[in-house]
Amino acid sequence: MASSETIAIGAHVDQTDPIAEARVRGMASVQFFLGDPQGYKGPEIRYVGGADGLRADAESAGIDLYVHAPYIVNVATTNNRIRIPSRKLLQKHVDAAAAIGAKGLIVHGGHVNKADDPEVGFDNWRKAIDATDLKLPVLIENTAGGDNAMTRYLERIAGVWAAIAACDQADRVGFCLDTCHAHAGGNPLETVVADVLAITDRIDLVHCNDSRDDFDSGADRHANVGAGKIGAEALADVVAAAGAPVILETPGGVEEHRADADTLRGLL
Repeated sequence: MASSETIAIGAHVDQTDPIAEARVRGMASVQFFLGDPQGYKGPEIRYVGGADGLRADAESAGIDLYVHAPYIVNVATTNNRIRIPSRKLLQKHVDAAAAIGAKGLIVHGGHVNKADDPEVGFDNWRKAIDATDLKLPVLIENTAGGDNAMTRYLERIAGVWAAIAACDQADRVGFCLDTCHAHAGGNPLETVVADVLAITDRIDLVHCNDSRDDFDSGADRHANVGAGKIGAEALADVVAAAGAPVILETPGGVEEHRADADTLRGLL
């Protein structure tokens, strides 16, 4: 089992001053949105020093930055009125995340419509990767709900990975494993790390969240570490097995995030 010293634990925070947010939590990494997570308007950087200032200050402070793309990005869909704006928004967030020196941009897998062949969604992911200038790693995240989702079920994740394997930039596409999403999506946490690695050969980031809901519920509702249906020890086992940096997307603020991190460190 990996030790707490070897695994960086961070949290999702407000983007206005992510360095201060990291410091007050005693963390060396943070994740945030650049703008409205539900809007197509595009990224905005609220840090007083702008993109260049944030990049320089984060490097000086030794703090790793991760950016989460808007939830509405869905490059898999067959609906052109969503897919084309999603591709444009993805490129804008890649550019903005690269400008601040982020370690990765996390993107949800998206979904196709009920009547669609999932293969079309897989191929749309390939097209999106080919069409995007990946200036930093794009980390595709597993999602919790929806029978038509691209990354809820392992076989769908395998379909996405097979489709993008031939892309010139395939090595810039990584994986973000969300524990709440895996549990709620019906993927046993006892084997999920091995199962994902068998498909992707990499886990670049872990979103370590407990779940308010039962296994295979399809519900995406996060809980604090040990306060949900997964439990702290099972979460620590996933984190240790993955051996990747961790971001907490758990409820609350500074105190809750510190408590969640302390619980995890105590078990690792």
